[in-house]
Amino acid sequence: MDLGTLALFVPAAVALIVTPGPDSLYVLSRGVGAGRSVGVRAALGVSTGVLVHTAAAALGLSVLFRTSQLAYAVVKYVGAAYLVYLGVVAIRGRDATSLGEEVEAAGGAGDRTGDDRAGGFARGVLVNVLNPKVALFFLAFLPQFASGADAPLEMGLLGATYALLTFAYLGGVAVFSDALGRRLDGREGTVQAASGVVLVGLGVGLLAEGRLG
Repeated sequence: MDLGTLALFVPAAVALIVTPGPDSLYVLSRGVGAGRSVGVRAALGVSTGVLVHTAAAALGLSVLFRTSQLAYAVVKYVGAAYLVYLGVVAIRGRDATSLGEEVEAAGGAGDRTGDDRAGGFARGVLVNVLNPKVALFFLAFLPQFASGADAPLEMGLLGATYALLTFAYLGGVAVFSDALGRRLDGREGTVQAASGVVLVGLGVGLLAEGRLG
């Protein structure tokens, strides 16, 4: 893979990564509601999900989403339901008083809730993997930068690059949202709930898209 390919790929990838979507909203809600550590784990989970899509695209498995309406529908409905679930969880997040008490109890060590830290990672993976649009995107995007007998390897390297860029950006979102949550002084729940509403809206919109189409 030559530098010219990377010079074309990286700017295009960055432009797509910074576009707001379920991934960034989930990391934002985790950073504000649960603290920097959980937010960074969520970012790492999303980046791992990118690697899953990359592997599927390199192996040709993503073609199923283009050729099989059933496979696409299953992933779409499961993904939409999961977004709605995460949104509801965020909306029903703990109030600011309990958040503040937990900070003091932990000595301000980094997390504002007793959330399962591994949960931030696992849910981040699912948010990305269960998004059928991401699978279709990788099917259409990566092959444009890889060709020939080495195409699977090149797609793997490009996907790994995309995952690293994703983690760099979403890791920054996690750090920012943690700082934002600390400055809100008791209003963290409002931002988390707002993110939850958007996540629910994205899930409902994904469901309605198929019906309206």
